Amino acid sequence: MSERMIIVGAGQAGLQVAESLRAEGFGGEVVLLGHEKVPPYQRPPLSKAWLAGETADDRLTFRGPEFLASKGVDLRLGVDVAAIEPAERRITLSDGSALPWSGLALATGARARRPDLPGAHLPGVCVLRDLDDAREISRRLDSAKNVVVIGGGFIGLEVAAAARKRGCDVTLIEAMDRLMARAVTPKISAFFADLHRTHGVELLFGEQVAAIVGQGGAVAGVTTASGRIFPADLVVLGVGAIPNDELAAAAGVETSRGVVVDSCGRTSHENIVAAGDCTVLRRPDGRMLRFESVQYAVESAKAAAAALMGRDKPFAAAPWFWSDQYDVKLQMAGLSEGFDLCVERPSGANAFSLFYYGSGRLIAVDSVNRPGEHLLARRLLDAGLSPDPALVADPASDLRLVLR
Repeated sequence: MSERMIIVGAGQAGLQVAESLRAEGFGGEVVLLGHEKVPPYQRPPLSKAWLAGETADDRLTFRGPEFLASKGVDLRLGVDVAAIEPAERRITLSDGSALPWSGLALATGARARRPDLPGAHLPGVCVLRDLDDAREISRRLDSAKNVVVIGGGFIGLEVAAAARKRGCDVTLIEAMDRLMARAVTPKISAFFADLHRTHGVELLFGEQVAAIVGQGGAVAGVTTASGRIFPADLVVLGVGAIPNDELAAAAGVETSRGVVVDSCGRTSHENIVAAGDCTVLRRPDGRMLRFESVQYAVESAKAAAAALMGRDKPFAAAPWFWSDQYDVKLQMAGLSEGFDLCVERPSGANAFSLFYYGSGRLIAVDSVNRPGEHLLARRLLDAGLSPDPALVADPASDLRLVLR
C-alpha cells in the first residue's frame, strides 16, 4: 500500500491538516472524511454575521470538492467512523468498510452541550454548533417574538445580538454573576452587559433554569428556580461544548475532556495526531488547556501535519480570540488569568484596550473596537515584550516603538 494519511473531521482543523500535508511535501494519499454532507465551511460567522442576515451561504465555504481534488485531497462527505484500530493501523467506517492508514489525524471537533433540563428536547429548543443548527435558529427567528437565551458566553451573546437585530424580544439567563465569566475580566463583562441592555436585552444573573415548558408540542417558555416565567417562541442553549473524543478514547488514546496532545499535536499513540476543538493541550508545566478558536484550529493543524511527517513545528503563539456583538468587536490576545495589574488604554467612546500584567510581565490584552492594538498586542506577546504600564496608560504614546 502506498502511504495514506487519513483525517477524521472536515472542519477548519481537518481541512488545514490536509492542506498542510501537501505543503509539507507529502506525496501519498490524503483522505479527508467529513460527517456533514457539505464541504468545509467557516463556523464563526454562524453566530455572528450569517445569523444576523449579513452574510450569504456561499461566503461560508472554505474549499469546494473541485479545489481539493486539484490538490490531491480525497474529500468524502457524509461519512462516519465507527472505530479506530491503532495496532492494525486502520479505521472502520459505519458502513462496515475499512481503510488502512500510515498516519491518522483526528479533527473531530466538539458538540454543543445540551443540559439535562425538563423540556430541553422540545421543538424550538436549539443549540448552535453547525450549519444545520444555524439554519434552524434562523428559520425560527423569522417568526419568533420572544427569544430566551440560556448562557451568557460568546455564543449566547452573539445569538442574542443577532436576534435583537432581527427584531425579537430577548431575555438572556446566566447562572453566574456576570457575562463571559470564564473568559474575560469583570470590566469587560460589565461593558458588554451595558451594551446588551442598551440594545434592549433583559439580562438575568445568578439565576438557574428549572425547566423549559411546552405547549402544543413546541416550546412555550422558560421557568427559573426562583419561580419566574419567561415566554419563548425560541430557546437557544449556549452552555458550552463537549469535545468529540469518544473514538480516541475507545482506541486507547489518552483523553481528558478532549484528546490529549502536546504542542506538536502528538497524542499518546504513535502515528496518531489530533487538532482543533477535540483536543486538550498539555503544556510543559503540566497544565491542561482547551482552546476553541480559529487560530488554534489552524495552528494546531499545521503542527499536527508536520508531526505526521516526522517534524516538530510546535504551536507556540499567544492564543487569540474574538467576538462580534452589534457594532462592537472584542478581540483578546493571551490569557489574563492570574493578572495582578490591569492598565486601561482609552480611545474614545466604545473603544479601549485593557493590558494585563502578571509579576511585571504583559500576559494578555483585551481590545474593544481597537483592531490595530489587538494586532500589536499579539506581536508584543509573541516577542515576550512588556511595555511600561505608564506608557500604555498614555493614549498619545506610540506602543509600536516597543517592538523596535
